[in-house]
Amino acid sequence: MVRIFLLLLTLTLTFFSSLFSAQGTQNFSLSGNINGEKTEQMEINLFDSGNALVKTEIAEQNGKFTFNDLKEGSYRLKISKNGTEVYQSDNIQIAENKTLAPIDLNVKSIEGVTITKTKPYIERQEGKMILNVENSIASTGNSAFEVLEKAPGVNVDSNDNISLRGKGNLLVQIDGKNTPMTGTDLAAYLRGIPSSTVEKIEFITNPSSKYDAAGTSIINIKLKKDQRKGTNGSISTSLGTGKFIKNNNSFSINHRNKKVNIFANYSFAYREFYNHLVLDRNFYTGDTFDKAYLQDNFLKFNFRNHIAKTGMDYYMNDKNVLGFSIGFVSNKFDPKGDNSSLILGNDHLPDGSFTTKNRSHDHWKNISFNLNHKYTIDSLGSEITTDFDYINYSNASLQNFETRNYEKSANLKTLDILQGDIDGNLNIYSLKSDLTKNLKDKWKLEAGIKTSFVKADNDLKFFNASSGVPELDLNKTNHFIYEENINALYGNVSKKWEKFSATFGLRAENTNVTGTQLTTSQVNKKNYTQLFPSAVFSYDVTDKSNLEINFSRRITRPSYNQLNPFKFYLDPTTYKAGNPDLNPQTTMNYELTYSMNSKYFATLSYSKTKNNITDVIKPVTENGENITVQTNENLNSASYFGLYLIAPVKVARWWDMNNSANFYYGSYTGNVSGTQINNKGNFTFSLNSINSFKLGNGFSAELTGNYQAREIYAYMDVKPNWYLNIGAQKKFKNNSTLKFSFNDIFFTSNPKAQTTFNNYVENFVVKRDSRVATISYTYNFGSSKNGQPRKTGGADDLKQRIGA
Repeated sequence: MVRIFLLLLTLTLTFFSSLFSAQGTQNFSLSGNINGEKTEQMEINLFDSGNALVKTEIAEQNGKFTFNDLKEGSYRLKISKNGTEVYQSDNIQIAENKTLAPIDLNVKSIEGVTITKTKPYIERQEGKMILNVENSIASTGNSAFEVLEKAPGVNVDSNDNISLRGKGNLLVQIDGKNTPMTGTDLAAYLRGIPSSTVEKIEFITNPSSKYDAAGTSIINIKLKKDQRKGTNGSISTSLGTGKFIKNNNSFSINHRNKKVNIFANYSFAYREFYNHLVLDRNFYTGDTFDKAYLQDNFLKFNFRNHIAKTGMDYYMNDKNVLGFSIGFVSNKFDPKGDNSSLILGNDHLPDGSFTTKNRSHDHWKNISFNLNHKYTIDSLGSEITTDFDYINYSNASLQNFETRNYEKSANLKTLDILQGDIDGNLNIYSLKSDLTKNLKDKWKLEAGIKTSFVKADNDLKFFNASSGVPELDLNKTNHFIYEENINALYGNVSKKWEKFSATFGLRAENTNVTGTQLTTSQVNKKNYTQLFPSAVFSYDVTDKSNLEINFSRRITRPSYNQLNPFKFYLDPTTYKAGNPDLNPQTTMNYELTYSMNSKYFATLSYSKTKNNITDVIKPVTENGENITVQTNENLNSASYFGLYLIAPVKVARWWDMNNSANFYYGSYTGNVSGTQINNKGNFTFSLNSINSFKLGNGFSAELTGNYQAREIYAYMDVKPNWYLNIGAQKKFKNNSTLKFSFNDIFFTSNPKAQTTFNNYVENFVVKRDSRVATISYTYNFGSSKNGQPRKTGGADDLKQRIGA
């Protein structure tokens, strides 16, 4: 039924778009000829009266070019050679087929001119804050996760949960497609992606109805994809060291001509890092102290990560573009964990101890396939795009835990051996179609449909091997299957006036989920349909200032593993488990943004969340023993008030400073483990400053500082922390760059916090391999003629949610 409905709606969209096109005015052509030497492959861009890019053509060998299917109106031409603009026409009026007089260019004198404009590290475009990673020296040799956790407004807690400007439960995407993980699983995946493959990171705090409704906000990590004409590529390598070694290598190549764009890239990363967690866990009965665990956990990882992607865009004619891409990720790592725990009795004196050694072998794989088509309705940007995505994620883990329990006298009491065999498989199918139609008088219509099917199969087996013969442990073994179908429909209508513009949107999503516990034969089903409105109002106060108001309703569905009651053990007294009774959270977001000169921004924001999904570390009692469980619970509500400021300053011709500040207050209400909190929170802030220095002769330097004040997040009180990064680079005339960076030079970016429940208080500090010195070298080869990128991909609400 869903497939039939999808087909009918797609045909309907196609019919109406064709009808709109047929009702339009007559189309015309514009042709011309460039006189001069080496005119072939010159890039000719055509702009309309509103300075919007209409089309791009490449000059033929004899210098000729033609633009077809143009509406009546006023246009301008811009011609570029090797990325440098060499010609700009006056206004050209089109009311019939037109041939321009020959355009004479002195190409020889042009080839010696190089104009370079560097994008700022932070910029804002169309409701997005953009971090241009490729322009950051401090990002050299890092992973995508390390770049993200150092981004302005981003915080990462001890469990690797990411929050943006104080708000968690985000949607993290790679090239517009959701990563199927959260928490530590997402962090492990992003740590395997070299920063040399990342072009930029987009932060979308209040997405419109066109976007999938999942997540309070969207963080989209865009990987590099060369759009230049001809054959181009790059090679990059880096070597860094902190406590352990880190090596990133990447290669990319792209060939583009008038009909075909073919690309391929490959990267390999070998990265060793550690997670050192020190815990002080205290259990009480009322005000009476019962016992405590003083624990030291050291976990080391050694990622061997391969990432490959290839694809092609075929420009069939002026109206149709067909493309595909295939991606593969393989990540192998062998976690080695050593835990040492001292047990204190009710007299605060040692009452025994235990040690746990974890020796595991993990292999994660990801295969993705995308097939896409774009049909151009007219020359004004009207189009229909269709995407089919198939994504498979699989993971296999062999775990071995050896726990030695010691008496108060330090004599060995017992040896417990727990072995785990974990297999997970996730398949995602997604099909979507979107219509964009530009109408008369600057009206614009957007509409689309999407359907997706997900099946996650996680089989976890644990064996008690203490006797020397592994025996299946039925209390820990589990097999969980999750199936999900989401059907979505949306529409946006926008209108532009001279100084004012408005956009109204509505998205409807129908969700059907089934979670099956094969071990216990427990089946949980949920079916619900929800509406997600959005609106944006923009007013140009002056020629240099703008005021924007927007709001949207969002939903955060539990991740696949957040619903899965698997138990992942750190030691006999600590484990992580999902919650099958977890409900989705819904959020209303409101923002007011004032901008001046397109460089100074101030954003006031407010959000209200119901059933807030919160990561908690709570005490439980199992078989008479005090156990600590990391899991997720629904709080009743969470409120957020914030002021975000961006203020770049040009201190001198050679010194640019980009400053940002986030002031916010978050409050939480709910009940977990018998502990009630009401509007608990605090006012807090974070400050970030990025200083760039142009030293001449191809040399530049960078200094970045960040400070995060104390924050109360529900049951957790997070202490302040800060860091300082430095870096330098040299650009050579052969299109290569040598970079050096030294991050967290004072080793201060270590999360510290206290978690408090009735009858339980925990203090912890986490140290990671964040103080790292890195040197890297990048060589770019090929043409420098620019092109226009195409966005593809339809699995935008699915690939976030496999992790815990």
